[in-house]
Amino acid sequence: MATYSVDMGAKPEVTAFFEEDSNTISYVVKDPGSTACAVVDSVMDIDYAAGRISHEHADEIIAYIRDKGLKLEWLIETHVHADHLSAAPYIQDKLGGKIAIGRNITIVQDVFGKIFNEGTEFQRDGSQFDLLLDDGDSYRIGGMTAFAISTPGHTPACMTHVIGDAAFVGDTLFMPDGGSARADFPGGDAGTLYDSIQKVLALPDDMRLFMCHDYGPNGRDIQWETTVAAEKAHNIHVGGSKTREEFIKFRTERDATLGMPRLIIPSLQVNMRAGDMPPADKDGKTFLKVPVNTL
Repeated sequence: MATYSVDMGAKPEVTAFFEEDSNTISYVVKDPGSTACAVVDSVMDIDYAAGRISHEHADEIIAYIRDKGLKLEWLIETHVHADHLSAAPYIQDKLGGKIAIGRNITIVQDVFGKIFNEGTEFQRDGSQFDLLLDDGDSYRIGGMTAFAISTPGHTPACMTHVIGDAAFVGDTLFMPDGGSARADFPGGDAGTLYDSIQKVLALPDDMRLFMCHDYGPNGRDIQWETTVAAEKAHNIHVGGSKTREEFIKFRTERDATLGMPRLIIPSLQVNMRAGDMPPADKDGKTFLKVPVNTL
């Protein structure tokens, strides 16, 4: 396992953007010492029933970055999302920056390339992304050094991005009263997810943790920021003295009761392409596939 050097002295400015339709939180992460920033887990809007996409959520982020005079350096995908479509290429076209994801995207592309019958023209080497990150790899946002921790289990390509005193956990963890993400997608594994969560909980207690999703359990207001200490003490799935065996049993039984996410079919086809749509046909029309009795 890679070793990580945590610089808690760097305190990035984090601005959250909540997308209500998919309960996703996107982030602009700014270096306090410069105008450099990164965007984490952007969202492209889709009216699935009508087959229409739009960019209201991404435009809000773009307007914020422009209004603040920021320079976008990175568009980070914590994993291949199954519940929303990425707007990374759209934002990149407007503001620049490089799109990054974990190297195990190639595993996801191989699995879902077959499920969606993409054929040999669909590249399964991660080349749709600008940077593929390995466990412990670092990158710079202005004067800050960020690094990525491989945290699979929900998907093979999941990574937690640590930027100063802030960590962006994707779907590895939810708020303490939300628990953890499911582990039953192709390539997911409950035991692996538990081990990955322990990596996150081994970070300093006062590390800020930022969630990719929140669903307001028991009717509370939407929240997205907590700490390692709060998760260790209060997370309903892994906090306290929960053992690996207890977690695997609970997570497996719980996942067996869950239906597929509403947007999983369009999301996977787009997100495994770094946010791009499938290639248009000879008439210039774009289509998404619906595999029958496969997922």
